[in-house]
Amino acid sequence: MKKTCLLLIGFLIFFYQNGFTQRENNQHLLDPLFEFQGNPYRSASGVPGEQYWQNRADYVIQVSLDDEKHSANGKVKITYTNNSPQTLDFIWLQLDQNRYKPDARGELTQQLSGGNNRYRGATNGGYQISNVQVKNDKIRAYSAEYVISDTRMQVRFKEPLAAKGGKIDIELDFNFVIPEFGSDRMGRLKTEKGWIYEMAQWYPRVAVFDDIKGWNNEPYLGAGEFYCEYGDFDYKVTVPYDHIVVGSGELQNPQEVLTAEQIKRFDQARKSDKTVDIVSADEVGNIAKTRPKTSGTVTWHFKMQNTRDVAWASSEAFVWDAARINLPSGKNCLAQSVYPKEVSSKNAWGRSTEYTKNSIEHYSKMWFEFPYPNAVNVAGNVGGMEYPGVSFCSWRSQEGDLWGVTDHEFGHNWFPMIVGSNERLYPWMDEGFNTFINELSTKAFNNGEYPANFDNKLMMLGYITPALKNGNREAISTYPDVVQTPNLGMTAYFKPALGLYLLRELILGQDRFDYAFRHYIKSWAYKHPTPADFFNCMENAAGEELDWFWRGWFYSNATVDQAVKEVSYVENDPKKGSIITIENKGKMLMPVIAEITEEGGGINRVKLPVEVWQRGNIWSFAYNSTTKIQSVKLDPDGMIFDVDTQNNAWKAESAASE
Repeated sequence: MKKTCLLLIGFLIFFYQNGFTQRENNQHLLDPLFEFQGNPYRSASGVPGEQYWQNRADYVIQVSLDDEKHSANGKVKITYTNNSPQTLDFIWLQLDQNRYKPDARGELTQQLSGGNNRYRGATNGGYQISNVQVKNDKIRAYSAEYVISDTRMQVRFKEPLAAKGGKIDIELDFNFVIPEFGSDRMGRLKTEKGWIYEMAQWYPRVAVFDDIKGWNNEPYLGAGEFYCEYGDFDYKVTVPYDHIVVGSGELQNPQEVLTAEQIKRFDQARKSDKTVDIVSADEVGNIAKTRPKTSGTVTWHFKMQNTRDVAWASSEAFVWDAARINLPSGKNCLAQSVYPKEVSSKNAWGRSTEYTKNSIEHYSKMWFEFPYPNAVNVAGNVGGMEYPGVSFCSWRSQEGDLWGVTDHEFGHNWFPMIVGSNERLYPWMDEGFNTFINELSTKAFNNGEYPANFDNKLMMLGYITPALKNGNREAISTYPDVVQTPNLGMTAYFKPALGLYLLRELILGQDRFDYAFRHYIKSWAYKHPTPADFFNCMENAAGEELDWFWRGWFYSNATVDQAVKEVSYVENDPKKGSIITIENKGKMLMPVIAEITEEGGGINRVKLPVEVWQRGNIWSFAYNSTTKIQSVKLDPDGMIFDVDTQNNAWKAESAASE
C-alpha cells in the first residue's frame, strides 16, 4: 500500500510538472456574463416575467405645415397610463427638435472632424412650447409647472399619478422651424417641382419609465437614437392643397384628400403584385388631375395602433406608386413609394415599391409577420432612417444601393419597432440585428441580384477584418454617443451582425438559431428587452451556454487567433494515428474546424467544441490517419474572422517545398 501511494504521488508530480506548468485555465472567459437570477418582471429564461409591466402613451395630434416659413405648428394630447407598481410625481418628455438649438448639448459635443459635418450648425431654435395643461378624471385641468433641460422636459403633477393603471392627460402646443438637415433623421429637400418634407421627431414624445432605470431621460445628442413607449396614435396633418402626404398607419379620409381616380388606382394596387402608379411622373404638378382641391389647405387624417412612434412626409413634388404585400397569414398590406420625378427611372426609385414589397414579405415569412397596414418609402435628403411603417431613404440612391438602404430601413420595423429595445444605449440590438437579417434578405432577393455584405470579399478584407484588429477598436457595448465616430459602423452594425452570423452558421446551426431568434422576437414583441433578456432568451431556446461568446464578442475587444502548433505521429507511424496540437493565441474563444489533408489525397474535417479551450490555450487531439498528413488548415471557410490567417495552416516539409 505504501509503495502504491508513493507511485501515485510520483505520477501526480510528473503529470503536474509536465501538464500544467505552462498553462492557465480559461474559467474567467467562461464564467456567467451576468449573475442574473430573474425576478417577477424579467425571468431568468429571458422572457417577460409574470408581473412584467410597461407604461403606455396614446397620442392625439394636430399639426399644420407652413411651406413658406418651413415651420410646423401643432397641438398634442398625451394620455399616459402608469402601469408601474409605484406612483409618479412627474413625467419626462423628449424634445428632440431642441437638438438644433445653438447651445444644445448635441451641437456643442459635435466633433469638428469625422462623421457627417453637414449637420453641424443645423440650428432652428428648437421647440416653442406653450399652454401646458394636465388633467385626469379626478381633478380639473390646470396649467402645469414644467422645466425644459436641453432635449428633455419635465412636467410636474399637483397630485401623484396612481400606480397600476392610473391615467393622466398632458396637453400642450408646440411649433418649430424644420431644419434642412436634421441629423440625417428628418429634414427638407428642394427639388425641381417643390420641397419634400420628411417629418420625424416632430412632436414631444414621452420618455420610457421602466423597471431597469426608472426614467430613461438621456439627452438626444444625435448619434444615439430612440427609446419610446407603445400606444395608439390619431394624428391630422394640414398642408397646402397641392401637397401629397404619406405617413405611418392608415389614411382615414381618402375621399377628402384623393381624387376618384387615385382611389381607383389604390384599389388596383391592393390586388396587384406589380407596381401601380397612383400619381405618375407625367402627372406631377397637374393639380386638376391629382388634387381634389385647387386652393387653401387640406387635412390628412391618419391612425396607427400599438406603435412606438409615427412619421410623415409631405410635398407637391411626389410621384406616388404602390403594390400589394402578401403576408404569411393570408392577409395583405400595401407597399408605397413617393419620390421626385427626377429619380423615377427603373434603375432608381421606379423600383422602390418592388424593393419594399420583397423586403417586408421576406422578414414576415422568416421571423414575424409585419403588423402595419402600410410600408411607405420616401425619397428625400435623409440618407436612411426608419420609423414604424415609414422609411426615409436618399433620393440619390439607385440600383443596389437603393435596395440596400430600403431593405435595411424596413428591416428596422422588426428591430426596434416591433421589438422595442433601447436604441439610445444599445444600438447593436437594433442596428446589428437588422444588419444580420439584411444579409439573409439580400441573398433571397431576386435570386441574389445584389451581393450580400458578408459575401463581398472586398468588404471583408478591406474593412471588416482590419477593423476587428484595429488598435483603436471599441467594444460593441460602447454607447453610441461615446464611441469614436469611425468605429460606430463596427460597434453598432457589422460586428454584432457578424456575431449573429457566427451563432447561426457555426456555433448553433441554422435550425437552433432560427428557432431561438424567433422565440426572442415573439416573446418581446411590443415590449422592452435588455441585453440580458436577449442573451438568456437565446440560451434557453437554443439549449446552449453562450456567456463565453457574449462576453468575448459583445463586451470586449478580444480577437480570434487560432493557430496550428505541431503535428506528430503515434510511435512515429502515421498508420497508428496522428496527434495535432493547436493553439488559441487570441483572447476570444471559438470552436475549431480543422481541415486535414493526407498524403494519399484524402481530405477530412474535424470539428471541436469551444470547450477544448477550457483548461488552457493549447489543445492536442488524436486524428485517425492512415498516411502521412500533408497539411492542416484551421477555419478553412474563413468563418471565424481570424485576425492572423498566416498561422492557421501547417504543411509537411515535403508539401511545403513543392
